[in-house]
Amino acid sequence: MVKFALEDIEFIKILATSDATILQAGMNEATKQRLDDQIGTILRQYYHENTVNSGTDWNKEFQKNGITEDDVKAAIACARRLGIEIS
Repeated sequence: MVKFALEDIEFIKILATSDATILQAGMNEATKQRLDDQIGTILRQYYHENTVNSGTDWNKEFQKNGITEDDVKAAIACARRLGIEIS
């Protein structure tokens, strides 16, 4: 069973609605590390769930927390522009 921390939800929503250039300019090392480790892992697992049917439950968890498929796609695109490997 997958589960979000409240902080994860907020971070993903920020990624979904922000410009990567502005985010990158304002991020400190701790934020970059968290993005790469925690949020990057969540987005990678979601990506794999939707491309190779990996069997995780991220789709349900995103929906349960008010994060749409479009939000996740935007967050993935933003994370990629920030240098996070998703695929």
